[in-house]
Amino acid sequence: MKIDKTLREYQKKYESWRAVLNQLSRSKPDKEIIKKAKELKFKIKSQETAINELEEKRKNLLLQIPNLPLDEVPIGKNERDNVVLKEVGEKPRFDFKPKDYLEITENLDLIDVKRAAKVSGTRFGYLKKEAVLIEFALVNFAFDTLIKEKFIPVIPPVMLKSKMARGMGYLEQSDKEEAYYLPQDDLYLIGTSEQSIGVMHADEIFQEKELPKRYLGFSTCFRREAGSYGKDTRGIFRVHQFDKVEMFSFAKPEESKKEHRFFLEMEEKLMQALKIPYRVVQICTGDLGRPAASKYDIETWIPSENRYRETHSTSNCTDFQARRLNIRYRKKNRSLDFIHTINGTAFAIGRTLIAIIENYQQKDGSIKVPSVLQKYLNFKVIK
Repeated sequence: MKIDKTLREYQKKYESWRAVLNQLSRSKPDKEIIKKAKELKFKIKSQETAINELEEKRKNLLLQIPNLPLDEVPIGKNERDNVVLKEVGEKPRFDFKPKDYLEITENLDLIDVKRAAKVSGTRFGYLKKEAVLIEFALVNFAFDTLIKEKFIPVIPPVMLKSKMARGMGYLEQSDKEEAYYLPQDDLYLIGTSEQSIGVMHADEIFQEKELPKRYLGFSTCFRREAGSYGKDTRGIFRVHQFDKVEMFSFAKPEESKKEHRFFLEMEEKLMQALKIPYRVVQICTGDLGRPAASKYDIETWIPSENRYRETHSTSNCTDFQARRLNIRYRKKNRSLDFIHTINGTAFAIGRTLIAIIENYQQKDGSIKVPSVLQKYLNFKVIK
């Protein structure tokens, strides 16, 4: 507010000096007028520089302000205050001690983190054999299901200009530590395809009849996991590179809450089809990401850990991203308004593979394939 007040004072002086200069330019020039005009031009140029610096400072401060949570979001400080809304599905009962996914997949030669560490370092893995085929089965299943719901399939770029990355509202949130940045090209690697789909329509105007405009993206995603030191260091649960199928929608403001609930329904539909137990969690104010006004997570049951782990999230970002990216729509009365954006995970492939492997493991070390995926494969069991 202090910078804004100073900026307005500077702008007022700037405009008054410009007005005097215009008046002088219409006068008959003499030595005194020429001298005064030169002094004014110098002052105006200096003032322009000061105004530009203040505008940049104000903009950077404004960009740090997060989205305002919706009224229905539970108030809380951190993830411990998130609210479990429901649990769905029956947890598997094994007549043997369940193994963790890494032990199962190493025995079956499906995931190789040791060679990946040799090649790329920690938090990487090679998917191999049937694990690769199940990835593409999951992708096909998600696309088959969601294209019927008017989602437009897209494979987006995995690099973003810094201006576009800032428009989505994530750079300020993670202080740039979470994103991989290529300074020579001024490009960021995306952390999810939502980031490169959301900016597709920057500086564009939708017609009301086009909305909601839904996209379904598949991409490789890249994250430093800068704030996760010591967490999930084994395996492929928390990695620097992973594949993901992501939903994204541009919706009218009055329909964004409905669209957000629809996204959650789609996530649940996919999980119920896989027949894996999960729970739905409403995220509290203190655990919301910077762009989100409301968010739900789906946490999936992981038998070896005897707990639920996050596999999906869906957020209503209201007009937070649209304002930064100047994405609007024209109403029937011809007036313009900012659009609302909604995002949601269809499948984070690595985590979904973990959930399938652990919940469908057999006593002999084999893995059953969920029946809904079998039509995309020529096997029902991984032996």
